[in-house]
Amino acid sequence: MKRLGFGCMRLPMLGGAEGCVDQEQFNRMVDQFLAEGFTYFDTAHGYLNGKSELAIQEGLVKRYPRDRYVLTDKLTENFFQCQEEIIPFFQRQLAACGVDYFDYYLMHALTAESYRKFTDCGAFSVVQQLRAEGKIRHIGISYHDKPALLEQILTEHPEIEVVQIQFNYADYDNPSIESGAVLEVCKKYKKPVFVMEPVKGGGLAELPSEARAILDGLRNGSPASYAIRYAASFEGIVMVLSGMSSEAQMVENLRFMKDFQPLTQAEYAAIDQVKEILKKQNTIPCTGCRYCVAGCPQKILISDLFSCYNTKQIFGGWNSDFYYGVNTTDHGKAGDCIGCKQCERTCPQHLPVTALLAQVADTFETEQAQH
Repeated sequence: MKRLGFGCMRLPMLGGAEGCVDQEQFNRMVDQFLAEGFTYFDTAHGYLNGKSELAIQEGLVKRYPRDRYVLTDKLTENFFQCQEEIIPFFQRQLAACGVDYFDYYLMHALTAESYRKFTDCGAFSVVQQLRAEGKIRHIGISYHDKPALLEQILTEHPEIEVVQIQFNYADYDNPSIESGAVLEVCKKYKKPVFVMEPVKGGGLAELPSEARAILDGLRNGSPASYAIRYAASFEGIVMVLSGMSSEAQMVENLRFMKDFQPLTQAEYAAIDQVKEILKKQNTIPCTGCRYCVAGCPQKILISDLFSCYNTKQIFGGWNSDFYYGVNTTDHGKAGDCIGCKQCERTCPQHLPVTALLAQVADTFETEQAQH
């Protein structure tokens, strides 16, 4: 397979996000994608409130023979509560897409919390059963947590054939996400890697002017093109998904991915400069030394929560909120701070950590309460 995948979470819409899929435009995008030799499509039942699967049936499945494309769907935790509900849900997905089998079926968005649910409900056994019946060709996971948990999952479930991870240059060494370290775990266990969010939900396509100028100086593509090529340049990464929502985005992505070339040294150097600019965008100047974490009586992952806050300030969007949840599932929230100031006594940067945690809590926990 060529390395660009069509992520079907952000399709062209008529009437805004709550409207309907622009089926005619999507059909043309499917035609363009397949005509250039690309074959991989990725969806999930929750994408566009079920409209993504139905659009795939209309635009892809009804218009092309089954051997012309590779289709991935996912088992998402909020659509089942017990083992008995998994197969009926899976059958609804097959019907929505109009296919008899999925090439890849991923246990979706695994974190420490959701992994417990998948384990308690016997989801891994059910998916293996579906593979044995020929209704799934390959089993995988999509993953949103830290390297240590991924090691545990891949050790406990050697049947996993592929891992989909969030991976982009802004998150490579981001302490709240650690996508570089997560990739290394996948390589250690010899699992092919599919990449989601290479442009960080569009954030790396809309850079600050200073950062944009550095990439423009290369005169070889758009900011989004460098982000996608960055992800595709790493050993072990075999597929990079792009959530294309217009024909213009499709044309641009096909232009630089149909004859894919890894980043040059000059391009890597430019991206390093962009990363440094992004780190300075109205953010908490935490260096991630983690001295503050060891003695926190509330077990708050302070530096990781600061990283979530910084990412929120730069890029906005839902992704930072998701990882804030990941980093507080088994640890304290920023709002749990009791003001003991142990963290401030150990901080080499002399940050007002207690006040900053209140700022973080106001950003994330107030929003969560409102939702």
